[in-house]
Amino acid sequence: MPDTRPPAPSADAVRGALAGVVDPELGEDIVSLGMVGDIAISPTGQVSVSVALTIASCPLRSQIEGDVNRRLASLPGVSSVEVAVGTMDADQRSAVMARARWKAREAAAPTAVHPSTRALAIASGKGGVGKSSVTVNLAAALALRGLQVGILDADIWGFSVPRMLGLDARLEAKAGKMIPLRLPVGPHGGRIDVVSMGFLSGEDEAVMWRGLMLNRAVQHFLEDVDWGELDYLLIDMPPGTGDVQMGLARMLPRADMIIVTTPALAAQKVAARAADMARRGYLRVAGVIENMSAFECDHGVSYPLFGSGGGQRLADEIGAPLLARIPLDPAVAAGGDAGRPAVLAGPHDSPAGTDAPAVSPGAPSRLAVRDAFIALAERIATEVAPVVELAGCTARMLDNIEAALGSSDPTR
Repeated sequence: MPDTRPPAPSADAVRGALAGVVDPELGEDIVSLGMVGDIAISPTGQVSVSVALTIASCPLRSQIEGDVNRRLASLPGVSSVEVAVGTMDADQRSAVMARARWKAREAAAPTAVHPSTRALAIASGKGGVGKSSVTVNLAAALALRGLQVGILDADIWGFSVPRMLGLDARLEAKAGKMIPLRLPVGPHGGRIDVVSMGFLSGEDEAVMWRGLMLNRAVQHFLEDVDWGELDYLLIDMPPGTGDVQMGLARMLPRADMIIVTTPALAAQKVAARAADMARRGYLRVAGVIENMSAFECDHGVSYPLFGSGGGQRLADEIGAPLLARIPLDPAVAAGGDAGRPAVLAGPHDSPAGTDAPAVSPGAPSRLAVRDAFIALAERIATEVAPVVELAGCTARMLDNIEAALGSSDPTR
């Protein structure tokens, strides 16, 4: 009798069928992810295929292997299927995870943060470098310029922003949105709007949440808060490179990251990991702030109590600018305890930045801590992350289009 079986499938047909097998964790098909290796097809329709998983103990191994078997067995001309499951090497795994992070970034859900708002994530590799004090003082310095500034306290476990700003009320909701607590700043109409876990729980109450709950809290703060039209949103990140950091890169992919370190070599090395995490998540690293730089006594003598050069070394290592050296000053800790940032201690009758010398990262700072933050805000607002007036840009574009049409249309 003549052989009526269909011919064995081609390698392209096998790959086409495998494109229907999706890794449920990474959200993409195994062919696009580079998980499919060698394909062997015998004349009698025996198909052998190798599939490389990200880790040997992948809990989805059985599901993926079963899906591969079913997809290939349904192909005309296939008589049997053999699946060899292996593990990716380090380079393959890195490429797959980078692709997955990019896909998640591109599929980010909309948030309540206005498109024109510049989001700056203030991050560090470890705790104890003064990241929160940098956040609140930088926010105050920006607000002194008459800017509208938000602070999202993403350090869910270790929130400290409410105390540093002297805010202790509870968050209220209106029309299904949480309303940030507002702190007017300066004579030029600036303000700071704040959302923190500290407004939802007691200051001495432990928040005992794991990764998924932490990410959900940050997601609520991004999606379910009436932020309005801010100029800047500063995000006080928890230390390290964990769930919240990765979640933020996915939920707010247009954020820039500023890394805070101290002058010590050990702090610099840990902070480099935060920069690496940002770039793996496709976030721009806007610069480095060296906090707790040299202490200057009343006689003008400078004492580098925590070492020197860590900020510049980190900036050189990660290829980002050193934005400022913030002096070590007891006024910062005292202001945080009293609920009044050090930046707000002193006269501010003129627009911030107009009477402050520029920060010179290449030399030891001689600026008082207040002026250092004001100069840092000046640099961020004018150079590092200036606010773009979208309406103004659009208006100019429309003017140009109308002018071009007017010059070429004889009926106008």
